[in-house]
Amino acid sequence: MPGTGIITFIIVLFVIFLIFKIFKLSLKLFFKLLLNAVIGAVILFIFNYVFAGLFNLAIFEIPINWLTALVTGVLGVPGVIILFIIHLII
Repeated sequence: MPGTGIITFIIVLFVIFLIFKIFKLSLKLFFKLLLNAVIGAVILFIFNYVFAGLFNLAIFEIPINWLTALVTGVLGVPGVIILFIIHLII
């Protein structure tokens, strides 16, 4: 179903925001995490569009779900690289 990856991504970010509010963690850290997550999701989207869409190489498609959103949110661009390597191995 189109758009479920984006909805999942937003839900994960909202849950992380709630965790930050509950434990009274720094919102600056949350916004850094949010920025990393958005950049990572955009890179995943572009990566999927280029390799799976334009070049028709479905083997390189990395799904955007709660786990990939969490990895890209925490690790940013290196997280996308790690996801790609893991996706190739599995």
